[in-house]
Amino acid sequence: MPVTDVQKDFDALTIKLVAQFDAPVDRIWEAWSDPRQLERWWGPPSHPATFTEHDLTPGGLVAYYMTGPDGQKIHGWWRIEEVEPPHLLRFRDADAEGQANEEAPTTTAGSAILTMAITLAEADGRTTMAIESHCASREGMEEVLEMGYEQGSREALDQLDALLAS
Repeated sequence: MPVTDVQKDFDALTIKLVAQFDAPVDRIWEAWSDPRQLERWWGPPSHPATFTEHDLTPGGLVAYYMTGPDGQKIHGWWRIEEVEPPHLLRFRDADAEGQANEEAPTTTAGSAILTMAITLAEADGRTTMAIESHCASREGMEEVLEMGYEQGSREALDQLDALLAS
């Protein structure tokens, strides 16, 4: 289980997950920067992801959908804000046209997360990954947590750990 810490700050509207991997930082970065690898671990196992666009440059767009057990497709888009390979990836939730989503929906079909920042740091051949999500509102944050954000993230990061081991 790679997740070592989960912090929820309702005042700052942030959720931060910290995970440790027995892999160098370049290998973890590759799991983010290669859409075929990202498909193998992004999202919980019950909702595999398919990435249809993947431009990790500032202003670039990442488009994907997760397919639920019933075949329902849940679409997501990220507008890339900042990239410093292999240590930082920051993106903003976007809409279908790739425009920054300033008021992320808070329904079960959408996300209440406005931005995510992924930071990677290596020490002694191990990489610590921190994923900090900033939510649109307290209500949105509560809904994301109720929808299983923490458990789904843990399951996704377990899949990344398995990918690294293969």
